Amino acid sequence: MKNVPVALSGLSLVGVAVLFYLHFSKSPATTTASSAVLSGDIKIAYINADTVLKYYDYYKEVRAIFEAKGKKMDQDLQNRAQALQNEIGAYQRNVSTMTIGQAKAVEEDLGKKQQNLQMHQQRVEQELMNDQAKVTNELYTNLTTFLKTYGAEKGFQVVLKFDRSSDVLYGNAGIDISQDVIKGLNAAYQEKKAGTTKVDSTATKK
Repeated sequence: MKNVPVALSGLSLVGVAVLFYLHFSKSPATTTASSAVLSGDIKIAYINADTVLKYYDYYKEVRAIFEAKGKKMDQDLQNRAQALQNEIGAYQRNVSTMTIGQAKAVEEDLGKKQQNLQMHQQRVEQELMNDQAKVTNELYTNLTTFLKTYGAEKGFQVVLKFDRSSDVLYGNAGIDISQDVIKGLNAAYQEKKAGTTKVDSTATKK
């Protein structure tokens, strides 16, 4: 039998790569509003995605959890694969002493175990992909929710994402709102954590 391959991919969290176009309109579109946009009377800002992710507490914490989970799953898969490989090695060493029937039975058993290992690996990879998708969605929701409020307060019509993958090649530092976004996101996250802790504490007392 062939060696058992184990290749667990996708264990590192992929940062969110999204271009945010947030439109804030206090009234329905009119000729006057259209003229304002056409005349260049539009307020734009941008965020440095790498900087925001680097200092966003939620992302740092969830990335650490995700990576630890990935390493644990990877180690479990490696252990399972090694155990199966040991069984295959034992079979190969002793096959000459087995009857045809015995050898066939062992091969069938090993084949089933290899299939089970591959199915388990697929489940693990799918679970990690689901976790990654959930985190990506939460990052997107947290960021856009904050930007909608922040943009409305500051009068921004458009907020762009700036990094190496974006189409924004240059942005004046004066319209970089990354630090404000980081502070706002972290404040909202800490408030949410404090609320969750308070609820858990109350439930424990009961």
